Amino acid sequence: MYVNLKVDFLTAKDKELFESARQLTKAYGTPAAKRVGQRLDDLDAAQSMEDMRHLPGHWEELKNERLGEFSARLHGGLRLIVKPQKQPPPVKPDGGLDWRAIDSIYIVEVVDYHE
Repeated sequence: MYVNLKVDFLTAKDKELFESARQLTKAYGTPAAKRVGQRLDDLDAAQSMEDMRHLPGHWEELKNERLGEFSARLHGGLRLIVKPQKQPPPVKPDGGLDWRAIDSIYIVEVVDYHE
């Protein structure tokens, strides 16, 4: 049975921001807001995080203080950050996140963590 990746938000305020193109544009500019919309559409169509590996956005696992989170490139240094809802997240024997087993995520933020 086909089940979509469950996408949720940490707060009602986040949900309002991410579901409003106008608010996203005001907060992050037109190019990044457009890409956020595209990445959210991709997530809505996915079955698990595994599907994101081959889609635009250069999805990757993060390290150090952001261990257990994923990022997708938006515009410039801005990244969309998501994390698995299940904590601790499913991992493979090598210690990396098991993208195929992650079927529910939270949208965390848009940030330039390179600054």
